[in-house]
Amino acid sequence: MKKAMLIGKSGSGKTTLIQFLSSEEIRYNKTQAMEYYPDFIDTPGEYIESRRYYSAIISSVDQCQKIGLVQDATDRGSVFPPNFAKTFNQEVFGVISKIDKENADLENAEKSLKRAGVNKIFKISSISQEGLKYLKKYLKIK
Repeated sequence: MKKAMLIGKSGSGKTTLIQFLSSEEIRYNKTQAMEYYPDFIDTPGEYIESRRYYSAIISSVDQCQKIGLVQDATDRGSVFPPNFAKTFNQEVFGVISKIDKENADLENAEKSLKRAGVNKIFKISSISQEGLKYLKKYLKIK
């Protein structure tokens, strides 16, 4: 069973976050389909951006212990419907990515995740690695 599935808009930082947490080389590639890592499932942004793909997410969550909703701190909008976290039986946590960007709005990102039903939120930067150790500890990754 995978530790977590990450769900978020295209470009929110899901793949980069997984690469960091998995101690892999950081390389950008557009996620086209579900990608399976030893501890994670990476979902394409389109799966949350278009309701017709929700079933692909829902049918795969039983392979995971936790679900992570990733919200880019520079994105003023949110793709997560209200109480989206209640869709899942697994524990759902939030990740606010890109917190070190000049136009980051942490308050807005946190509101988006809370509206989606998330209580546990991690604020992370893949550049400075701020917050990553807390997320690793939460996910029990060595």
